[in-house]
Amino acid sequence: MDEQRERPGPPWRRWMERTGRGPAWRSVLLVAVFAQVASGWAAREQTGRVGLDAFARLLLLLGPALLLARHRHPVAVAYGVSAVTLVYVGAGYPYGPVFLSMALACFAAVVAGHRRAAWGAVGLLWAGHLLIAHWLYRWLPPPGDGPAPWGQELVITAWVLAMLALAELTRLRREQWARERAERAVAERRRVNEERLRIARELHDVLAHSISVINVQAGVGLALLDTDPEQARTALTTIKAASKEALGEVRQVLDTLRTPGDAPRAPAPGLDRTSELVEQAAAAGLVADVAAEGTARALPPGVDLAAFRILQEALTNVVRHSGARTARVRLIWRPRALELRVDDDGPATGDGAGGSGNGLVGMRERAAALGGTIEAGPRPEGGFRVVATLPLKAATSQEDP
Repeated sequence: MDEQRERPGPPWRRWMERTGRGPAWRSVLLVAVFAQVASGWAAREQTGRVGLDAFARLLLLLGPALLLARHRHPVAVAYGVSAVTLVYVGAGYPYGPVFLSMALACFAAVVAGHRRAAWGAVGLLWAGHLLIAHWLYRWLPPPGDGPAPWGQELVITAWVLAMLALAELTRLRREQWARERAERAVAERRRVNEERLRIARELHDVLAHSISVINVQAGVGLALLDTDPEQARTALTTIKAASKEALGEVRQVLDTLRTPGDAPRAPAPGLDRTSELVEQAAAAGLVADVAAEGTARALPPGVDLAAFRILQEALTNVVRHSGARTARVRLIWRPRALELRVDDDGPATGDGAGGSGNGLVGMRERAAALGGTIEAGPRPEGGFRVVATLPLKAATSQEDP
């Protein structure tokens, strides 16, 4: 365990990493110091107002102190800071940075989604200030004070509207960021699900083919164990080779789960390993005749793997579901597509004839992922046919200048 996990840090640091906000006391301390210092300057300039005494200093500290809870209780803080500011103004103290705490409290309320509370707190302060400045000033300090000019009210109104507009803009931006994070999370989950489906198809293709070969050879070995031990030995040798290859391919697929960032230890199979499929089919008692038409070209890795797996599944279906002992494989290279055709002329045996289960579904998914198609069904003259058409647009674009 590394040092960071042994000592995760203070609680405020973990909260900051979880919420994306810094510790509230830092900004509160800055606002409190600024309010104390700047209000002293304002008192020297506004000689007609009441001088700063202990009660004024307390109010200048109380407003920022309430901001400590602005993230957890934004509504209460907004109204609380509004009341403190209103008391400060009603006591006749000089105008100045006392309104900064009010701006931060309303900003936090709007960003948290409590716009009505923010507008209500601002409206309370604004209405109270109008009442004090144009009516209650007769009975409130400082003595001999007159009504405030209306131009000052316009400046305060413009300042309040600008503050709330900035808060709304910040709220909208944060909501946009939250939507983008949610979309990225959905896209990541979709990629994970697609990767799981891909691995599931790989495992199905590898295991279905190899286990089919092993099943057929095990039956041959059991049947010939007493009458032809040498042939039974050959069947056991085939089972060993097929199981070894299956384990290797399964290990390669599972390696992508253990080390998702690393390159695979072995290259993905492709049509260059068609001879191995023919040998495995022959070991299972199926003779596969492979022929090609047209000019062979280099395939993109995804198309090459899909062609190999489709051919593997088609031959597996012949071994499992057909009574035929021969199969014809044709690789037809067209200008913009590769056509894979697998024919057998034997009658169906058992249930699910023709590979109508998960194998055929997997072949169709592989072809559809590349924009191709799969056609499978009985032939008019008897037997079964699988035709896969895989587009070669990627390969063609690489070759064309």
